[in-house]
Amino acid sequence: MKTTIPTINPGRGKKGPRIDSARYDAMKAALLAVIPRTGEGVTFASLPKLVERKLPRALFRGASILWYATTVKLDLEARGLLQRVAGVSPQRLRRSRLRP
Repeated sequence: MKTTIPTINPGRGKKGPRIDSARYDAMKAALLAVIPRTGEGVTFASLPKLVERKLPRALFRGASILWYATTVKLDLEARGLLQRVAGVSPQRLRRSRLRP
């Protein structure tokens, strides 16, 4: 039986899905590796290509990288590890300066 992690969605009244813990851990590590702590951050649209290079192919074979990147990104925002850069469009992200 696979272990799952309940994700958090930062949207008011929204519930995040439960996802496979191995995929969650791999995507979290990939996101934190490609999103800088300072500067202008990275665009949300660029995330799938950036993280794909950092993910174990076998673990994500047949899976939607975009869906996992979006789900884990929202969870990390809700937990305070990522933040959206204010006042810019399209959406840009950077790691929170308040958390490790």
